Amino acid sequence: MTEISSLCVYCGSRIPKDPSHIDAAKSLGKDLAENGIRLVYGGGHVGLMGVIADSTIDSGGQVTGIIPGHLHDIEVSHEKLTELHIVDSMHARKEMMYQTSDAFVVLPGGLGTLDETFEMVTWRQLGLHDKPIILVNYKNYWRPLLDLMDHMIKAGFVEKEALGYFTVVEELKDIIPALAKAPDAEIKADISKF
Repeated sequence: MTEISSLCVYCGSRIPKDPSHIDAAKSLGKDLAENGIRLVYGGGHVGLMGVIADSTIDSGGQVTGIIPGHLHDIEVSHEKLTELHIVDSMHARKEMMYQTSDAFVVLPGGLGTLDETFEMVTWRQLGLHDKPIILVNYKNYWRPLLDLMDHMIKAGFVEKEALGYFTVVEELKDIIPALAKAPDAEIKADISKF
């Protein structure tokens, strides 16, 4: 069973049309604070990112934001975090998010969320890490992505085992139990060398 003290959450930097996604992000922030799990995220105050950070802080939790300088310079960084790290590039951000997190959770989001998620899934495929990755298929948001994965497997471009690189949950209440059931991470690769 994995002991999770810090959780990286990937999610949208925009406010979605369906307000229930905002409620879901608030709920996760509260759950993290109540379970003593530090939120690690992209450092912004906008979109679902800002919602989950605010909720975690408002619930008494700890939040580490990691933001590239070019985004910090256009004033999208959150100013009330426990820690804010300003890094040189998007790659440095993803590396630091990886290094400071015990596991990853993917909420609904856009292209940046997909980029971050697939980098972690690909690193796992390459054997660079075995930290838990939880894809939250809230309101069936990620169903087209899961269908695409099935399509790629059927076409022979992805091995069927790839579906085991992440766990899919349908509800936010299932995240903490799924993390508790995840096996301990054993690979301690230094991603900066890759």
